[in-house]
Parts: sequence; C-alpha cells; structure tokens
Amino acid sequence: MAPPDPRSLLVFALVVVLLSCHTWEVRATAEVNMEDRVDVMLGDSAQITCMFSSEDGPGGTMIQWFYVARTGEKKRIYNLESGISLPDKGTPFSERINVNGSAASGAVVMTINDVQLKDELEFICIVKSLTDGTAEGRTKLRVFQTPEAPTIIGAQQGISVQETDLSKIGTCEVKNGYPRPNITWYKNTTPIHSIRDEVNVVPSVTTESSGLYSVKSELSMKVMKEDADAVFSCEVTYFSPGCETRMVETSAIDITVYYPHTSIKVWVESPKGKIKEGDTLEIHCSGDGNHPSTTFNIGVEEKVLIEGKVLVVENVTRLDSGVYRCTALNMESWIEISENTTVFVDYLEDVVIKPEKIIEVLQGDNGEATCNALSSLNTQTTWFKNGQEVSKGHTLSLNDASFETAGTYVCVVTALEVDGVERSGAVRVHVQGAPEILTPENAELEESVDQTVELSCYVRGYPHPTVTWSTSEGKIVPTASNTETDDGLISMASVTVTGDVIVFCNATNTLGEDSVAFSIKAKGSGVIIAVIIVCILLLAILGSVLYFLYKKGKICGRSGKQDLNKGKAGKDNIVVEMKSDNTEEAVLLGVNGEKQLQ
Repeated sequence: MAPPDPRSLLVFALVVVLLSCHTWEVRATAEVNMEDRVDVMLGDSAQITCMFSSEDGPGGTMIQWFYVARTGEKKRIYNLESGISLPDKGTPFSERINVNGSAASGAVVMTINDVQLKDELEFICIVKSLTDGTAEGRTKLRVFQTPEAPTIIGAQQGISVQETDLSKIGTCEVKNGYPRPNITWYKNTTPIHSIRDEVNVVPSVTTESSGLYSVKSELSMKVMKEDADAVFSCEVTYFSPGCETRMVETSAIDITVYYPHTSIKVWVESPKGKIKEGDTLEIHCSGDGNHPSTTFNIGVEEKVLIEGKVLVVENVTRLDSGVYRCTALNMESWIEISENTTVFVDYLEDVVIKPEKIIEVLQGDNGEATCNALSSLNTQTTWFKNGQEVSKGHTLSLNDASFETAGTYVCVVTALEVDGVERSGAVRVHVQGAPEILTPENAELEESVDQTVELSCYVRGYPHPTVTWSTSEGKIVPTASNTETDDGLISMASVTVTGDVIVFCNATNTLGEDSVAFSIKAKGSGVIIAVIIVCILLLAILGSVLYFLYKKGKICGRSGKQDLNKGKAGKDNIVVEMKSDNTEEAVLLGVNGEKQLQ
C-alpha cells in the first residue's frame, strides 16, 4: 500500500482548523408526517391527511398536493398559499377533491370523492416555509372491490380411469374483484396443486373494461376409482381495506368416475333356500366396476340365456338344474371376466299307488296297498281316510277286512325339507260280502192318511246290492233314489198312506240277500167308522118318527096328493116324499108340518 500524499494531509488539517475556529448556526427545518397508505372501497371517499410543523405563520407557509403519474412524473392538483386554497384545473381530480385545514392548524386533509381504480396512485404533500425550508410526505392510495360470488361447474360427462390423458374435472370462476382474487381447488378438505402428469391447475386472469379482475381456474387430473366418492370445491381469497384477507367457498361438486370390473359375482336372488319345481328362479349378476362399455350376459353351460344382469326362469323343472355363468366384457379393453353358480332344482314326482284305483278284499281277509313317489328330497308318506290319519309309511295294511274297512284312502307324500311340497293319490277299497241292511231307527211309523212317508234303507255289501221295495199286499213300491256309499248304498222310497201297511226293503247281490220291514199305522180310521155308525143311527131315528106320524094319521094318503107343480114355490114350501113298503100311498110333508098329497 502506497503512503498518503503529504499535500492531502495538509489540506485535511487546514479544514479541521477552520471548522474548529468558526461558530455555526443550526436552524430547524419543516417536518411532514403522513400515513404510508390509505385504503378505500371503490366508489367511496378517501381522506389523506398531511400533518406538518413550522415556526413560520400562515403567511410564510405554502402547501401543495401532487400525485405521481404512471409515468413517474409529479403533477400538482392543489395549492394552498397565503390563506388562498385552490385546486388546479384540468386534472383528473379537479372536480372531485377538496382540502380542509390550514397552515396555522398544522394539518390539512385532502378528500377524494368517488374513488376510481385509476386513483390508485401515490400522493405527495409538500410544505414550504420561508425559514424552515421545504418538506414533503407521501401516501399511497389503495382501492378495493369485493368480487362477485364464485361459481363452479363440474364435468358434464363421466370420466374413465382408463383415460391416458388428464381429464377435466371442472372450472371455477370469480368475477369483478380488485385487487385480483385468488382461487384454490380442494378435493374433499385437501388443497390441490399441480403435479406433473397427475394434476394440472390452469388459472387465467381477465381484466374487464372497468379495470376489475375476473379469475378463472380449470382443474384437470388423472382420476382413480376412489375419486368416485370424492367432492371438489373452490376457495376464493380476496383483499379488503386494512389488508384483511377474506375467503368465500363454492358449493361442492362430484364427478362420475367410470372404472372397469375387476371381479364379479352371481347368485340366486329368489327363491331363498332350496329351489323346487314350479318356482320362479331369479339369478342376479353384478361386479365391482361401473364402466358403461361393459356388457353382461347370463347363461348355462355354453348357452347364453339373456343379455343383462338379471335372469328370470318361470316354472322351473329339474331340467333347469345346472351351472349358470355370468360374464362381463369390457368393450374398450376386451377384457372378459366371469363367475359361476350352481343351481339344483328339487323335485317330487306324482305318487304311484299299487294296486291302482281299486282294491277288492273279501270280508274277513287281509289286503294291502303301497304308495311311492320319486323325489330328490327326504319324504314322509301318510295315509288318510275321511280326513283322518290311519297309517304312516309306504304300505297300507288292511287286516280282517269288514264293511267299515271299505272306503277311499288318500296317500300323501310330503317333502320334509321344503314347505308346501307334497303329492297325493287315492285308492278305493271294496269289501266283498253279502248285503247287510242296517236296522233303521224308524222301522215303526204312524202317519196320517194320504200323507207321504219317505223311507230310507242303508245297505252294506259288495258287489253293490240291488234294492227293491214292496208291500205286504205284494205291491211294488217305486224306488226314489239309490246313492252309493263307501261300503254299499242308501236307497230311498216314497209311500202314500191309505191304511195300515208293511213295506219291505229287499237287497240282493251275488253273495246273498237281506231285507228289513217298515210298519206304517194309518192315523184316523176309527173316527171314520164312528161317523158311519152315527149316520146309520140318525137315519133309523128319522124312519121311526115318520112311521109314528103315519100311524097317527098325521100323514095323508095317496088320494090327497096335490100337484106340486101347481103350488107356489118358495123358501117355506120344501116337501119330503114318503113311501111305505106296505102301501102305495105317499105323503108329501111340508117343512112347516102341513100335509100335501101326491
């Protein structure tokens, strides 16, 4: 390093001596205090305050207001001097500003009305004093506008996870804000940011003619199956006066995500449990995907029965048993997957009874019948007669047969594992024997004359007996009806009562005969005889009276007879002609007792 120049050291020493020997006068300078920034909403009024201190009075102080143009040039908009306050003409603020305060107060306030976006400038307050010099302060005016409510629009079509490119999820937009709003995407509650080859968030900003900002953000991403359950939303942040950050959210949207099937299942939806012949079979098929390009079909073995996810087979039979396959084919990737289910249809065939239809067994002998039905299920066989259970098992044994044994036996085969599955058949048992007429309860009857009596005769025996009706007088009584029963028949006959009579029911077949008698007493025959006797007695008395009158001469002879045709007919001229076996004389006796000759 070179040593200092001696001449320089000499000059420096001289200056120090002069300064130390001279007395300097320190004078105060003007000071201006202003806020760094003033915030105001678009269209409101802004107040910018300029505070200053100066030892000069109002007459020695001049205050001027300037703004800094976009070009950096200072332009005056207001001047306050010697108590005279005037805005400069021809400026953007000439008609919109006013200034309050004075140099004496040490503060002036400039008010800008109807603030516009173009007013967002820096404003300068310059204070000039005769003794204190010049000072200035600066304030930046910040203008704010709350944006409109944001909107969100989701993808209108489904998105496949098999897409190789990023898929558009949706678009968020917020309009007419100032300063520029910001948009943040969310998936559920997690913010979304751009990730190469996975997520792309593309914002765009539009400056409207008003100077306000509109912001749009478009989200694209590679979707996964899990995104089918996700919701997407946007958060908009914007600024307000005071540097406050505010936030507003959009509504949430979801998207339709298409993803291929990786597995499928097939099952019998109906009926639940065992399947029996006659049921309606319903087979369903589904997978874990939802891609619209996937087709389903259901078939048995190699035969396709239906294109779709549901197969319905009505009135199934055992021939519908088999392995049913559901197949899903992705028409984009041509990947096919399938799954099987086995269907078995249980059956119970019609019963087979041997001997068929009719069994004939001699009275006192033994007989039997068997009943079977082919089935894929465990079964139970029960025999019934007249609705009452008489035997269990496949074989019906008829020991020491009697007429009570005869009748219709029903064999019912029931599937034990499936409710409501049963088959039945019947066999008729005839017990061979001579006719046997059961003693009637009304073998002796009393009935009025001319009344009709209904007689019935219950005959047991087989072959079916022939029944005839007859009376004790040998007359044949027509049969009204014959009704077959399990062990014989019931014969009916109608008899009209004319007097006491005995009616016979006669039954015969190839093995014998039998008969029963009905005794019918006619009520009212004694009364008729009594009436006849009374009539005879009355006639006898009348004859006696007439004879007595004749003997007394109260009755005229034949010579005194008058011509009845000449007499006057009337209600009182009724006459009786009397003749005697001993005389030819006749007497006409009037009802009023007068004799009239014939």
